[in-house]
Amino acid sequence: MSRALIEIGSCNVDLELRPIEPAWIIEGNPVSRSHILSTSSDGTSSTIIWSCTEGRFNWYYDFDETIMILEGSIVLESDGMPPKRYGVGDVIFFRDGAHAKWHVEGHVKKIAFCRKTNPAVIGFMIRVVNKLKRMFLSPGERRPATLMGAG
Repeated sequence: MSRALIEIGSCNVDLELRPIEPAWIIEGNPVSRSHILSTSSDGTSSTIIWSCTEGRFNWYYDFDETIMILEGSIVLESDGMPPKRYGVGDVIFFRDGAHAKWHVEGHVKKIAFCRKTNPAVIGFMIRVVNKLKRMFLSPGERRPATLMGAG
């Protein structure tokens, strides 16, 4: 199946109900919804719009996730990190294995860039291949965006 090389999405999409794991809820009745905007060809990365109503809950990350808050605010805390309020425009990175306590104030909407992590050996091999590509790239040859600091 062929996929478009460029896909266009919108942050203003209908979101589907995606309940928070009930055992994770600390306080209130937070209702979360989401919509997958895009998924990489290899299935390891996705872009998601997510929203949630007021409440407090734990969140356990089983992949790397970078978020940017589009609407509302949260108070976030984690081990070794005192509670702090984040709002529109703030960007937060959660590593695979992270745990955070979320307190959604009223509501929040975010865009999330999620990436499944590879075992260390595979990550090392990918870096070696990329290094070899850079070493043998002919001058004047089109350089991928990753070689210009975009990745």
